[in-house]
Amino acid sequence: MFNTINQILSNINDIVWGVPLITMILATGIFLTVRLKGLQLLQLPRALKYMFSSEEDGSGEVSSFAALCTALSATIGTGNIVGVATAIVAGGPGALFWMWIAAFFGMATKYAEGLLSIKYRVVDPSGHVLGGPFYYIQNGMGNKWKWLAKLFAFFGVGVGLLGIGTFAQVNGISNAVNNFFDPNNTWTATIFGRQYSYTVLIASVVLTLCVALVLIGGIKRIANVSQVVVPFMAGIYICSCITLLVTNHTKIPAAFETIFASAFGLRAASGGALGAIIMAMQKGIARGIFSNEAGLGSAPIAAAAAKTNEPVRQGLVSMTGTFIDTILICTMTGLCILCTGAWNMGLEGVAVTTKAFQSGLPFNETASAFLLMLCLVFFAFTTILGWNYYSERCLEYLCGNKPKLIRSFRYVYILAVFIGPFMTVSTVWTIADIFNALMALPNLIAIVSLSGVIASETKAFLTKEASTSRRSTSETEAYVVE
Repeated sequence: MFNTINQILSNINDIVWGVPLITMILATGIFLTVRLKGLQLLQLPRALKYMFSSEEDGSGEVSSFAALCTALSATIGTGNIVGVATAIVAGGPGALFWMWIAAFFGMATKYAEGLLSIKYRVVDPSGHVLGGPFYYIQNGMGNKWKWLAKLFAFFGVGVGLLGIGTFAQVNGISNAVNNFFDPNNTWTATIFGRQYSYTVLIASVVLTLCVALVLIGGIKRIANVSQVVVPFMAGIYICSCITLLVTNHTKIPAAFETIFASAFGLRAASGGALGAIIMAMQKGIARGIFSNEAGLGSAPIAAAAAKTNEPVRQGLVSMTGTFIDTILICTMTGLCILCTGAWNMGLEGVAVTTKAFQSGLPFNETASAFLLMLCLVFFAFTTILGWNYYSERCLEYLCGNKPKLIRSFRYVYILAVFIGPFMTVSTVWTIADIFNALMALPNLIAIVSLSGVIASETKAFLTKEASTSRRSTSETEAYVVE
């Protein structure tokens, strides 16, 4: 019976995360790129500038940078370490090229999500800011589409509580700690009829306490922790990757050559070239979308809390999340794997990246493995925090502003974190993946429907900024002449 349910869920997952949804997400990004005239490329310098500069007198709960870090806390995760390795092993080095393509068009989608989250957010009587796909569906498309907004919110609660936010991440942390400190399970205890290493038990208790201390403080504490931990963990990982790449700098040109050759099937046998291209595209685009979550509708929930009065400004800040997640971090992971040849050693998952670190870094293998474990732990921890915030906002939309209900949900979420290491998560992962994919459908419908609003808001803002810049230049020139 259990195997039958597993198989049914697996079949549903294959359908919802198949070619139609991937094509729909990518097509939305292409459509927005054309309509916005390549904004993600032309306005990237401005977006990076806005990322670190707060808007004066902006209304909201946290700074734009803190909102971005909250979104990145859920986006930057084990997928940046394990997911890239999986894509390259399954689809070949060319998968990395198609991840870039997904990220480029995904930046336009993420920009639209951030813009709409500010444009249609609401503030309740207590001053609490609420926003995300459910509000731009309801307020942008009209009340007749409220059912679609509630559908999105329902799926969001499911993703946060049932898998990606809790069980899967906690298992990732406990397994990483266990594999490093007690890989042979020398010290064990029996719980629920199964044996677990003491490292798993200790990791479960420590993690639960850390999560509880952050979550009980709400969005402001999550944002405060995120804007410290996210740059810290990303900095450690990026510095490690840069060290590896500098040490192996002579292999980087060959790695890029391999990426492009594989992406277009140039090294495959004539009969298998098309198949190699399709496999690289499928794995690369799917992993790129799953990594940066562009189009899934999660990030705009955090973006809505930003202190800003300009929807376009927050849209630009939001799109830098995709740039950081995929163009920067995933690329570094991929290059490390290719430069060390770890992708072609018969390994899978995290073992591929671990091997790359062990063979490519100028440290001993134990220190390199510890460094990667540390990154995995931080990545998974912040994903737990980010998804708690997302699922709480989804629940709040479904049930209204009921503090006692939200507080109760928060404690249930913390309990799920505690019991996560002791659960089998294969089914939970599948359910969470299905919910995650289903979240994207209402969100994409809203983005395409409101694309006219996105285009007009963008044009008005950029025209105003250009006018302000010309006026400032004229005043400066006049002052110099005087």
